[in-house]
Amino acid sequence: MANIRDVAKHAGVSVSTVSNVLNGRTDQMRAETLTRIQQSMQTLNYFPNRVAQQLKTGQAKMIGLLVPSIVNPSFAALAREVDLAAKERQYRVLIGNTYRQIEEEAAFLDDMFSHGVRGVIVAACDIEKPHFARAVEQGMVMVNYDGRMPVRAQADNFSLDSVSMDNIAAGRMAAEHLIAQGCRRLAFATVAGMTPSRAHKIEGFLCAVKEQGIYRDGMIVEGQAMAAYGDTEMTELGRALALKISQQPTLPDGIVAINDALGIGLMTGLHQAGITIPQQISLVGIDNISLSGLIFPGLTSIMPPLKTMAEVMVDRLIMRIDNPSIPPAEFLFPPSLVSRQSVRSPEA
Repeated sequence: MANIRDVAKHAGVSVSTVSNVLNGRTDQMRAETLTRIQQSMQTLNYFPNRVAQQLKTGQAKMIGLLVPSIVNPSFAALAREVDLAAKERQYRVLIGNTYRQIEEEAAFLDDMFSHGVRGVIVAACDIEKPHFARAVEQGMVMVNYDGRMPVRAQADNFSLDSVSMDNIAAGRMAAEHLIAQGCRRLAFATVAGMTPSRAHKIEGFLCAVKEQGIYRDGMIVEGQAMAAYGDTEMTELGRALALKISQQPTLPDGIVAINDALGIGLMTGLHQAGITIPQQISLVGIDNISLSGLIFPGLTSIMPPLKTMAEVMVDRLIMRIDNPSIPPAEFLFPPSLVSRQSVRSPEA
């Protein structure tokens, strides 16, 4: 079985140079040297001893990603980008589906500690729950994804980074696009069970309609999920909400969906009710999952810069694992509009 010395000899480099590759210290290395070492590792069928590395350093070259449910396309897209960013930096990702259950979240954090993982991205969860605070106190480096910096962060020394799309801006952008295209009877379709990011999207939507003087009661249309927050059933919730909307005395002419999965279900349900998109109702989603560009009509959506956000999260974890004295920071990214066929033109 080949060892690190065999790889160094085969590649014509020192053992310390190979060690730098194994530990991700390649920023000052020539590209051809890195390629030669990687090819030598493949040729010799060399696999580094991860257990030995962990015993030596006290931590594994892995990070955790905690999501409510990988079934939700938004979290699946996030997992892909985090995994790609981590692999570029020679890290692996352990994913936990917790369904927003306290016991599952706490167990996942315990598992991370037992595996030597010292950095976790927590996606769309209530970061102020006690088990997250305990994990930070015990040395876990944490990034809060899709949520703002907790109010208590400074007062309680709750040290974690926050990375999010500006959800208020996203809700506002979706409403303003519909208004600019001539829509005046707007609605916001969502699921009962409020999270901070959902509340911020609704806040942005309401700010836009109030500024235009078109606010009315009943603009927020909620569907009741079978499980808390509805993370695994967004498409079916959209279909159910379509029936509810289609039975209103006066139809809205523009709808913002809390996310694309719910928006796609809404589109399907409205079509089954004999309502055409965008001729009768224009529709905008939020998060721009890949499926939104494949359906017909294509779903206009508000897009987060997910690749950049994932890279920032992974980099921050690695930096703060290596140097715990780096202060936490908040990163708020602007959304952008992806225009497709689900919104009518003003001329139409």
